Amino acid sequence: MIRRSTLRAQVATALRDEILAGRLPTGRDFTVKEIADQYGVSATPVREALVDLAAQGLLDMEQHRGFRVHEFSPADFRAMIDARSLVMEGVFRWIRQRGGTVELPDRDALQSVRRRAVAAERAALLGDLDILIGYDLRYWRELGGVVHNPYVRDFLDRVRVQCWAFAVPVLRREEKLAGRLWTGHCTLLDAVEELDLDGAQRLLTEYDAHALTLVDGP
Repeated sequence: MIRRSTLRAQVATALRDEILAGRLPTGRDFTVKEIADQYGVSATPVREALVDLAAQGLLDMEQHRGFRVHEFSPADFRAMIDARSLVMEGVFRWIRQRGGTVELPDRDALQSVRRRAVAAERAALLGDLDILIGYDLRYWRELGGVVHNPYVRDFLDRVRVQCWAFAVPVLRREEKLAGRLWTGHCTLLDAVEELDLDGAQRLLTEYDAHALTLVDGP
């Protein structure tokens, strides 16, 4: 039997994937009953899942009307990138204060990150958003193991999800994405494994600058 908490998480994950894929477009209204009927489950775990997604900033709760997919603005996106950059500056400063050393994940964990990196780069080169988003999020989530602070990891993961929520509708309007998406996953992982702080920080700066071309142009 599936526990309610597990069902709640499954519904939340499924809906988040629908939002990130653009199948639940921004501004779309829906009710708890509509989603419960769609997934064939009871209303309670669906309501809990929707409240969770609202807490993550992906949904707006409309009083007496249900929920709406949140629409992020270009200004929101710039603020997300700024927040991400400021947090990472703090992480690098913290590492340098500790003598430039950090405890890396074990070999198996790094190999897993490498697989995510390769898959994400392949999808980015092909311009395949449907494949890229999942691998990209898992890559950053696993690479976040370098930062031994769950609050920092959770914050960065939440911001990356919100960044994709903004970026997907923008990118879907482009005729051709092949070769235009960021493909530095493996290079960044190399820098992390070599404890090359300057190289890693430079790559993250380039990554943020690349992301901003979505709203500011090349």
